[in-house]
Amino acid sequence: MLLSFFGLRDSLLASIGAALNANLAIGSFNITLGHILAALITVWASFLVSKFLRFLLEEDVYHHLHLARGIPYAISTMLHYGILLLGFIVALGALGIDLTKLTILVGAFTVGIGFGLQNVINNFVSGLILLFERPIKVGDIIDVGGNVGEVSRIGIRASVIRTVDGSEIIVPNGSLISSQVTNWTLSDRKRAVEVSVNVVGGADPQRVVELLKSTAASHPGVAKEPLPQVYVTNFSAGAVTFQLRAWTDRHDDWAQLHSDLSVAVNDVLAREKIAIA
Repeated sequence: MLLSFFGLRDSLLASIGAALNANLAIGSFNITLGHILAALITVWASFLVSKFLRFLLEEDVYHHLHLARGIPYAISTMLHYGILLLGFIVALGALGIDLTKLTILVGAFTVGIGFGLQNVINNFVSGLILLFERPIKVGDIIDVGGNVGEVSRIGIRASVIRTVDGSEIIVPNGSLISSQVTNWTLSDRKRAVEVSVNVVGGADPQRVVELLKSTAASHPGVAKEPLPQVYVTNFSAGAVTFQLRAWTDRHDDWAQLHSDLSVAVNDVLAREKIAIA
């Protein structure tokens, strides 16, 4: 209304229209500022749509479906990639590119990146395998290359592992597929805790076994199933080595449980006057 009052509205709209429709010729290809803006808005809108749909799924859908751990993340990631790909294709159409000729461009582009970006493509495909096959899921505790931590993110090129000391390790997805990886929580969340005890020779082995089992079973952090087990692993001239194995559901706190069991075992053996070698 202000522009119309001063008589500037029509001239301003005409100038904007002329600027948006100004042709920029690149060989036989003509493009306008309006086409560029339309393509940028399309890509931006695809990001917003992807973000909104993923938020809707995570807040209102997934917890009703009771999906297995890792599936919601895989669905959200593939939905994100699909929407961005669709937005990119629509943006190319908004630029005035003939999509029927796009296959030729894609073929040439694929041959080029096949040689120059082999590792990037390998990591991307490996990321898709991780999302679909799910040998490793977000939230799993894994050991790769001697580094133990929780998988916090599976990205398009690499995954992020947060270690117990708070550092984050960036691991290429190809390494998670091609190298040996220990997954502590693949099938369940239970983890074994082992405490080795050397007892001076002369003590009753059966009594030591009973004490170790009862000590582990009475600890609140030890799972009821399977029951704690104790094994004699070594004999020497003056000592017997016992191995206590207990299971816990607190996989993220197993180091503390190991310490607690070691202290409890030391206390009960001292109370029973059984010397530790």
